[in-house]
Amino acid sequence: MTVYLDARHRRLVKLLSQTFMARSEWPTWALLFGVYGSWPALIAAWPLVGYWVVPPLVLVVVLQQSLQHELIHGHPTPWPRVNAALAYPPLGLWFPYPLYRDSHLAHHRREHLTDPALDPESRYVDGELWERRGATGRGLLWLDKTLAGRMLIGPLLSLQGMLGQEVRRWRLGEQGVLRVWLVHLGLVAGLLTAIQQLSGMPMLVYVLGVAWPALALALVRSFYEHRPAQDPAQRCVLNESAGPLRLLFLNNTLHLVHHDLPGLPWYLIPRVYRVRRAAYRVRSGNFVFSGFRELGRRFAWQVVDTPVHPNTLVLRCEWVGDERPCVHCLPW
Repeated sequence: MTVYLDARHRRLVKLLSQTFMARSEWPTWALLFGVYGSWPALIAAWPLVGYWVVPPLVLVVVLQQSLQHELIHGHPTPWPRVNAALAYPPLGLWFPYPLYRDSHLAHHRREHLTDPALDPESRYVDGELWERRGATGRGLLWLDKTLAGRMLIGPLLSLQGMLGQEVRRWRLGEQGVLRVWLVHLGLVAGLLTAIQQLSGMPMLVYVLGVAWPALALALVRSFYEHRPAQDPAQRCVLNESAGPLRLLFLNNTLHLVHHDLPGLPWYLIPRVYRVRRAAYRVRSGNFVFSGFRELGRRFAWQVVDTPVHPNTLVLRCEWVGDERPCVHCLPW
């Protein structure tokens, strides 16, 4: 659902959408050509420079994941199948694009934001699951609420939760689950085989040296981008980062603007925010950070909040065994 601050705000967004930049979508096209051109070039450079290609490959994979998010929201073409084809290559290995697309669109239901039972991207749990986790599990959930912990164990929690949820969906007979994973695993196998045969890069180097750090870095963006609040607008952060991470995450750091205007392309988000910065800060309930440096300084090893969602009730009879939804299902 699109939310405008007022009529003047609506006119601004409409005017920006009629500019050549927005109509041509050239910034997004440029990034697509850049990502899908630089990735094979870096892979091909492995025999020449070896491990020096790993750090830029990590950044390219994270940028592709940011582009996948943009493609989900209708850019750069008005045709979903074309956008899906552009987003489908699994450079990051871990998640099938259809799973990302469907879960992220469900995440955009404003009334469900942060609810651990209804929001696929929630990093919170309800009271019953908290009790069932045990001391070790609860400790990991607390650690995940620090920035350092999110990078260290966040990928593991995300993969564990996602796989658990997908197994449940398959057991319940949901159509398409097995097909999506067979296609994804086939693409991943082909990708890793091509990398090793064409460049000589060992598969484990790409899996553990590129895909895993890329997932950990992507989780930095989603660290404390949502919080529980009565007003859905106050559940979305405004991270005013002006550094390279803002570009890497395609301005999705101004997360309230994105949730209010999900169809607004990434390159227009900062301008829309700057024009109405004061109003957006008020709308967010002052859920604002100056950048990732502030987040790191305050929350590197300090928890941001409790892992237990404050509005959930312990209903022990509601879920039984494997029917219970997972937590930490998806990282984006």
